[in-house]
Amino acid sequence: FMEYDFRNIEKAWQQYWREKKVYAAENNSTKPKCYVLDMFPYPSGAGLHVGHPLGYIASDIYSRYKRHQGFNVLHPMGYDSFGLPAEQYAIQTGQHPAITTKENIARYREQLDNIGFSFDWDREVRTSNADYYKWTQWIFIQLFHSWYNHKTNKAEPIEELVKLFETVGCSGTDDHILTGDVEKHLAPFSAADWKSFSEKQQQEILQLFRLTYLSEAMVNWCPALGTVLANDEVKDGFSERGGYPVEHKKMMQ
Repeated sequence: FMEYDFRNIEKAWQQYWREKKVYAAENNSTKPKCYVLDMFPYPSGAGLHVGHPLGYIASDIYSRYKRHQGFNVLHPMGYDSFGLPAEQYAIQTGQHPAITTKENIARYREQLDNIGFSFDWDREVRTSNADYYKWTQWIFIQLFHSWYNHKTNKAEPIEELVKLFETVGCSGTDDHILTGDVEKHLAPFSAADWKSFSEKQQQEILQLFRLTYLSEAMVNWCPALGTVLANDEVKDGFSERGGYPVEHKKMMQ
C-alpha cells in the first residue's frame, strides 16, 4: 500500500496543464463543438464558498467526458465582478472596489486551480474590465438606435422609422409599424403632424418603438442600497446583502 502524495502529484500535473494549455479550445477545429458555461462567481468575498465547486464539479465532469468523446470543448471561467456585490464588499471592508475585486479574483483563481478544473483560462472574462463592458454598452446602444420592422421581420435603424414618419406619418393601420402596446399608446398622425411635433414629442414617440425603451415596471427597490434588486437578491422582504428592507413598487425602468 502506497500513500497518495496528492500535494506533489497534483501540483506537477496542474503545472503541466497550464504550460501545455491542455484545456484550451481551438478556434479552427474539425472536431464537433461543445460549449460548457458555468455561472461566473461574484468576487465579493475572501474566497469561494462550497456552492461554487458544487456546481463546477458537475460541469467539469461533463466537459472532460465530451473531450474524451472527441469534441472541441469550450469551457471558460470568469468573474461577475461589476455591480452591487463588489460594491457592497468594498463598503464593508472600507476599500476601493478595484482593490478588493483584484485581490478576491486572485484568491478565487488560486482555489479554482487547486481543485483542478479544466477551464480554458485564455478566455477568462472579468465583467469589471473596460474591454469587456464596452461591448455590453455597445450592444445597448445598437438596441437603443433600432426598431423592429414586422414587414421585413428584422431590426432596422431608428432613422428608417423617422423617414417613414416624415414621408407618410403613422396612419394607425401600418401593420409593420404598430403592434400591441405601441398601438395603445400612439394616436395616428400625418407627416405634417410629425414635423410640427417638438423634439421632445418626437422622442417620446420613438421610444415606443426602440428595442431598448423606458417603461414602468414593478421592481424590488431597496432605499438603503439605492438600487433595484433581482428576485434572488431578496429574501423574506430584505436584501440578501446587508439585510435592508426592500419595497415592491412601480418605477420607471
